[in-house]
Amino acid sequence: MERANIISIAKGTLEIEISELEKLKNRIDDSFVKAVEIIHAAKGKLIVVGIGKSAHVGNKIVATLNSTGTPSQFLHASEAIHGDLGVIQKQDVVLCISNSGNSPEIVNLVSYLKDYSSALIGMTGNKNSKLAEFSEVILDSHVDLEACPNKLAPTSSTTIQMALGDALAICLMELNDFKENDFAKFHPGGSLGKNLTSKVEQFLSSQKPQVSEEASIRDVIISISASSHGITVVTKENQIIGVITDGDLRRMLMKGEDVSTVHAKDIMSAHPKTIEKDVLAKDAMKILKENNIGQLIVTENGSYFGIIDLHKLLDEGIN
Repeated sequence: MERANIISIAKGTLEIEISELEKLKNRIDDSFVKAVEIIHAAKGKLIVVGIGKSAHVGNKIVATLNSTGTPSQFLHASEAIHGDLGVIQKQDVVLCISNSGNSPEIVNLVSYLKDYSSALIGMTGNKNSKLAEFSEVILDSHVDLEACPNKLAPTSSTTIQMALGDALAICLMELNDFKENDFAKFHPGGSLGKNLTSKVEQFLSSQKPQVSEEASIRDVIISISASSHGITVVTKENQIIGVITDGDLRRMLMKGEDVSTVHAKDIMSAHPKTIEKDVLAKDAMKILKENNIGQLIVTENGSYFGIIDLHKLLDEGIN
């Protein structure tokens, strides 16, 4: 198959799914509102039920809901009828996902789902199905065309289910006034968690180069060479008055000055960029990028506390 044919097929697939998403957007109505209100008012959790491809979609919806403040649990339809129905409590709401709404497992299950929960919401592409019959609210997920050329593999239909799940999650986030700080509580690990929660002091360098304003050039060179940052901080009674980089040293030497008469205060750059140690590390990264610098001076109540390095933050996934 030629490259152009592959691109054409890919674009055609996306065009079909985009078209189905547009249709879904136009049929969001009071049934969707009612589903959101039922889930929001529930005293228990949301149980998401599915089988086949809908089970995979259900697991993703549960993951999204849990991470955005709506306690949820997935229940596989085939396992439910063999003992796992016990996970459903009367205060829980059930969201059952099935494109046909008539698969044998769903047909055998729906009456129990309705009886054991406070409400049954059906997400189905068939409003005349057994699932629709037993559901208090129906979320219409039908599609006119699957992207699969044989019209067999769930493609457009699973995209629609996923999108409906995302829409539910976002509406519930807004109703719960779920903010970035709340999101951070459920994402302590990985790059995302670090960017939301990690403070500057967690990534502080073990090295703290420092000289006085009257330090000689020899002392400045020793201080810079003793650390890996290529920089030393000029202080007066632990208050930051400037910084000297190895570049500052090179520029001074190129001028041909008598270094025996030069002191740290003579070649330092005054008013360096600083950040408090309890500020989010992502804010430090923003300052570093905006000012095109490799190190940032860290303070504690305005006093010199240490150095944070751009490469250290990048290595830790802070962006």
